Amino acid sequence: MDLSKTVGNYLDELSTNTPTPGGGNVAALCGVLASSLGMMVCNLTIGKKKFVEVEAELIAMKNKLVGIKEKFRQLAQKDNEAFDKVMLAYKMVKDTEEHQTERSNAIEDATINAAMVPAEVVTTGMELLPLLETIIQKGNQNSLSDAGVAVSLTKTAVEGAFLNIAINCSSLSNQTFANEILIREEMKYEEIK
Repeated sequence: MDLSKTVGNYLDELSTNTPTPGGGNVAALCGVLASSLGMMVCNLTIGKKKFVEVEAELIAMKNKLVGIKEKFRQLAQKDNEAFDKVMLAYKMVKDTEEHQTERSNAIEDATINAAMVPAEVVTTGMELLPLLETIIQKGNQNSLSDAGVAVSLTKTAVEGAFLNIAINCSSLSNQTFANEILIREEMKYEEIK
């Protein structure tokens, strides 16, 4: 997501007929939101007398969440860029055999990249979930619903990213590579179901 836009502008752009932002961007944005909610619960816990015994741990978790949130932000942007490259590759000239080969290679390379970005979303989501589970156990119980929403958003980020991996891999000509990615990422995805 381009953070210079308002949420309203982003939603308006999301609902148009342009391919980006799309599902991959939204999946990464779910990770941004989940990280933010996790940080909120940490902030609602830190400094409270009742939670003094876990304060240092939650401060450390909050600091980790800052990095994860930034990673998801970057992945949201990278997803847009990756898909834009796929679309550019499809628009390449194909009037000669040489151009057709160049175009096919460019499409394959861009599609591989477009599959790898959501794979990073899956990995980042899998890093986030255990932190959120600890926050649920040790954080301010008045914010339990916020932490629960963060977990749900993280699972949505991982599921959405996996769907993007699957669709991108389905169009790769190198099916050995595609199957390796799918199997690896599906194993991660199955962990959160």
